[in-house]
Amino acid sequence: MNEIQLFIEWVISLVTENLYLGVFLAALIETVFPPIPSEAIFPLAGYLVLKSEMSFIHIFGVGLVGGMGATLGAVVIYLIALKLGRNGLYRYLKYAKIKESRFEKADKWFEKYGDKSVLFGRLIPGIRELVSIPAGIFNMKPIKFLLFTFIGSCAWSILLTAAGYYFGVATLDLI
Repeated sequence: MNEIQLFIEWVISLVTENLYLGVFLAALIETVFPPIPSEAIFPLAGYLVLKSEMSFIHIFGVGLVGGMGATLGAVVIYLIALKLGRNGLYRYLKYAKIKESRFEKADKWFEKYGDKSVLFGRLIPGIRELVSIPAGIFNMKPIKFLLFTFIGSCAWSILLTAAGYYFGVATLDLI
């Protein structure tokens, strides 16, 4: 088993054992280190809400906490991009294992849609992890970045958490 698999297993156990704190940390880590897919973390959290017999309102609580973690991680990326600029980031892409083509895709997305790309980009896998970089490079206003990131991240987190809850209900109905 390689290091990434062990790391993902650790994050899954963190979410399983500490739902809210685990989701916050998983979302934070997933935003800064993309090998952890949010598409796995939040549905798991939704299923855990169901299995723990927590009320449906916890889907929103988990989504908000996940949105906070993702926002904090996105701010870190934004500040790094703001500080290093485009040329500085190109030097470090190989260490982050981000292909230049993925970075350029996020860059074009930002150029095409402007500040709104941060809000809507948080809802698109592959873009959501990278949209902070062009936002920092193009010097997006920090308050607007924070607000758009939080709203988009919460929407994504709530949607995936609800999907996990719903599919858990559907599975229980089959049994």
